[in-house]
Amino acid sequence: MTALHDVIIIGSGQRNRKEDRMVVSSITDPQIRAFLTEGTRTGKLSFLSSSGHPLVTPVWFVLEGDTVVFNTAKDTAKGRYLTRDPRVSLCVDLEAPPYAFVQVQGDAELSEELGELVRTATAIGTRYMGPERAEEFGQRNGVPGELVVRIRPTRVLATLDVTN
Repeated sequence: MTALHDVIIIGSGQRNRKEDRMVVSSITDPQIRAFLTEGTRTGKLSFLSSSGHPLVTPVWFVLEGDTVVFNTAKDTAKGRYLTRDPRVSLCVDLEAPPYAFVQVQGDAELSEELGELVRTATAIGTRYMGPERAEEFGQRNGVPGELVVRIRPTRVLATLDVTN
């Protein structure tokens, strides 16, 4: 595999062989997009609680342009905390050899626009439930009280082959 962009150098200024495989990339990189859209991998979304503690929860997502998109209810922990503090990180991993991950750091933008809710919920339903149930999922989740969350990446980190 070729390097995607710049190698991250750890804080001491010395390189660590394991860290040499982690690269800074972009959400527009074809390898990153292919990894994120492969099958039905879930994202693990991290965000900060009101007390400052980190929380992590799985989300179904799709890519739209240069953003990662998912839906959540406005009154969930995710919805409440993202309204207060939009800083997030989403990690998507491959849990079998060669083991891999992509981490998308960024800021969440929220929308309650009903047409956008239905459209994004349907797209997410297509990916995770198949086209035969996509409309059902879109109608169930594209309702008032739900949010469209768009992560605008500020940094993308990746290791696409941990075993190499």
